Amino acid sequence: MTAPRMKLTVLVFLANILLITSCASPEKLVETGNYDQAIDLAIRKLAGKKNKKTKYVEALEEAFTEVTQRDMQAAERLKAYGDDANWEKINDIYRKISRRQEAISPLLPLIDKEGIKANFQFVRVEGLERESREKAAAFLYDHALEMIERGRNGDRLAARTAYDDLDKISKYYRTYRDREDLMNTALELGTSYILVAVENQAPVILPLGFEEEITRFGVRDLDSKWRVYHTKRDSRIDYDYQAVMRLTNIDLSPEIVRERQYEDTKQIEDGFEYVLDKNGNVAKDTLGNDIKVPRKLWVKARVLEVYQSKVANISGRLELIDLHTHSLVDSQPLGVEAVFENYASTFQGDERALSKESRLRIGNRPMPFPTDADLILTAAEQMKPVVKDKISNTRKLI
Repeated sequence: MTAPRMKLTVLVFLANILLITSCASPEKLVETGNYDQAIDLAIRKLAGKKNKKTKYVEALEEAFTEVTQRDMQAAERLKAYGDDANWEKINDIYRKISRRQEAISPLLPLIDKEGIKANFQFVRVEGLERESREKAAAFLYDHALEMIERGRNGDRLAARTAYDDLDKISKYYRTYRDREDLMNTALELGTSYILVAVENQAPVILPLGFEEEITRFGVRDLDSKWRVYHTKRDSRIDYDYQAVMRLTNIDLSPEIVRERQYEDTKQIEDGFEYVLDKNGNVAKDTLGNDIKVPRKLWVKARVLEVYQSKVANISGRLELIDLHTHSLVDSQPLGVEAVFENYASTFQGDERALSKESRLRIGNRPMPFPTDADLILTAAEQMKPVVKDKISNTRKLI
């Protein structure tokens, strides 16, 4: 599910919960089987009230009875399957029963305004919760040991599963056997080390410092719990993958100089002139003032423009290679264009005629062209975020 759709689903879910709790009554919630919502709403309506409304007391009593019976039956069914993996779910059920009983306890004894006392049959759940907690933790621990063993044989995903299993145990016990040591082992076995490198296959010699420049993009930002990226080889590490920037084409255009002349024209207001009546006299408005209108005229300027350009194109592919199997895991195209451009212009004529674009270029002077090496290094600078983004896209594969 995409992120926007997931967000929409969560919003719809929360809206439905809000609608249920704001519009429904405890009695209606009981009728529709929303027992926990009915209990929460009934408790809110009863807490602190001297005269307890009978309908709320009865709804709370019925909802508690029904949901407790449902949960106990669900726990027994899970036990009957005989699958140790179910002890987590069973413990969740017993914890939910315990929380529910703790929420109702402050209201007891609960007597409605008619003097009738509500009957709540609490379950002695402490022992059941403790047993399921012990068995859930033991299952997770034993399963983690199996996954770590697979991790020692090269299965990094199994090692990551072991880490997650051991992490879940903290839900049941703050300390448990050698859990912390095993988590460190699982983390080490589950971590992928990736070496980022550049390989030039283009028939052009790269300038000094190119590789250092193109790999200076903060690989630390790419690091995660399970992935560590290096741009320089560490002899102490057995790398799992290599992200190689294979440069297959480097094109440099010639230095281009073009001249052109063009004319800017504009109609402007230059003073004013009087309006004459039919007799040739200055016309007056209703207040007796002379009538004047802006005098408009066309002005022009001739512009001489010098345009300079030089372009470097670098393309290739980013390849992710499994260094243990020497197989290609992923390949994505790479390509950037570094452009040097300069406009230098002079003009003759009326400055007022110049367009906004012309004004920006007037006064600029021709500039020295960058060397091939400088333009290639500029392309390397532009390629860094592209490479970083594409490496980031491969993380789900390792």
